[in-house]
Amino acid sequence: MSPMHALLQHQKLCDELHELTLEENRFLQQHRRAPDADFLDRKRRLLARLDETLAALRGTHRLEKPEPGFRQAMEKTRSRILQILQLDRENEQLLLRFSLSGHRAGTATAPPAPSILQKIYQRHP
Repeated sequence: MSPMHALLQHQKLCDELHELTLEENRFLQQHRRAPDADFLDRKRRLLARLDETLAALRGTHRLEKPEPGFRQAMEKTRSRILQILQLDRENEQLLLRFSLSGHRAGTATAPPAPSILQKIYQRHP
């Protein structure tokens, strides 16, 4: 496989990952909870394919004279990866915020009943 072909496959997968990350971001903002198991399975499958495309990129030999358009394709891929990382960071922050706000609401305790307070004050004059 040529380096350009491997890079174009990697670039296509990065575009798919970007779309999935955007979908996750929209879901988090709309539903304010973590996505379901089906979504996470889709994400895992794409990440497994990412490992494959990275291995293909590593397996290609560096060209002394790169193919025309290789440098431009490389920059486009890098830009997409940065977009994915930025969105993923935002998604992690949203997940953390929603998990903490849900946790606080679930652990809030009811104030003690007045009769309990009265008994405590009676024991300690």
